[in-house]
Order: sequence, then structure tokens, then C-alpha cells
Amino acid sequence: MQDLPREKLKQHGPSYLEDHELLSLIIGRGSKKESVFSITQRLFKQFDREELLMEKDASNFQKNFNVSPVQAAQIMGCIELGKRMFQKPPTNQQLQKIEDAYNIVKNMQYLKKEYVRGLYVNTRNRIIHDEIISIGSLDANILHPREIFRPAIEYGAYAIIIAHNHPSGDPKPSDSDIKITRKLLQIGELLQIPLLDHLIIGENSYFSFSGQKLLQ
Repeated sequence: MQDLPREKLKQHGPSYLEDHELLSLIIGRGSKKESVFSITQRLFKQFDREELLMEKDASNFQKNFNVSPVQAAQIMGCIELGKRMFQKPPTNQQLQKIEDAYNIVKNMQYLKKEYVRGLYVNTRNRIIHDEIISIGSLDANILHPREIFRPAIEYGAYAIIIAHNHPSGDPKPSDSDIKITRKLLQIGELLQIPLLDHLIIGENSYFSFSGQKLLQ
């Protein structure tokens, strides 16, 4: 049974395999409690592809997806290699209007959990870094501003754009969203790293704090 994906690959090519079968080839083996096929089927059944693609911390990956350290490293390494080989580098993307930023992050609408993402730009509004900052509620009591501004300092960004999704599909900002946006705006002024916008991603829609003149 475990050699079945290899036989399919040999006879028909990789396009013939289902997603979980391709992943089973990468992981290779399961654990004492769970077969490799059970692991890969569970991952694709319980989680969105975006969740697998966006997690960048190995410890969190292992914990959130209930896999071993070796399996977490194998999957994350494969995902990163795929990104580098086939995705357009973010530094080629220039943000000239609000919709440009939205088009980059709009796939966040499909996430079942709330993600906070940062787009870090240079003086020409070109993205020099794109990072998932946290997974969970955008709450000033949970998400510390240093987590948002640390990559800006590390990568020498001129300014930042924050985006997070509402799994409910309604992009209307909550009181917490408004509170932390004001806080980030003030800190950005002190650090001279301005907050250009805060986008809330809903179902085929979004809310822009900048577009609503709430960052002035």
C-alpha cells in the first residue's frame, strides 16, 4: 500500500497523483500511531492549503498540524522550495494603489483562522518583505506591536501595510481592530516607519483604513 503512489508516479506521472499522495512521497513514512496516508489525508481534510503554505515557524507547524519535527521540516522545506522555484519574487511587485495590496493578500479570505500579515515596502512602494506575523485574533492585548515593526527594522523597510482576515467574511472593523490600528499608527510615527494602510479581508471584499481616511 505504501508503494502505491510510487507505482502511480512511475506509470502515469506526477499529475496522476492526488495531493495527499504527493505529500506521502515527501514524508515517506508515518508514525507508530498513524500511517503516512492517514497523516497526509488528515492534513488536507482538516486544514486549508493556505494554512500549510503560510506557516513559517517549524515549532508552530509541528504543533498546529500534529506532525513530528522531521515531518514538519520535510513539508516546510518542500513548500519553500516550491515558492522559490515557481512564485514571482515579491520585490517585483509595486503598490501604486490600495487595490494592488488587496490583490496580493485577498487569498486570505479562505483561511479558517485569523491571520495577521505584513507587507513591508521601500521608498518606491515596492515590497521587500512579506510575512505572516501571527495566527489568532488581532488584539492589542495579544499581538505586541514589536512583532509587526521588527521585520520593518530588520529588512530596512520604509513603511508597512498590515492585513488580516475575518473568517466570518465580514470585513467591518471591530473595536479591537480600530484600537490596535491607532496604536500602530502612533508607534509608526515615533519610529518614522509609517503605517500606510490596514486592510481587513472579508469574503470577496475588504476594508481599508487608508481608503476610509482613518489614518490621518
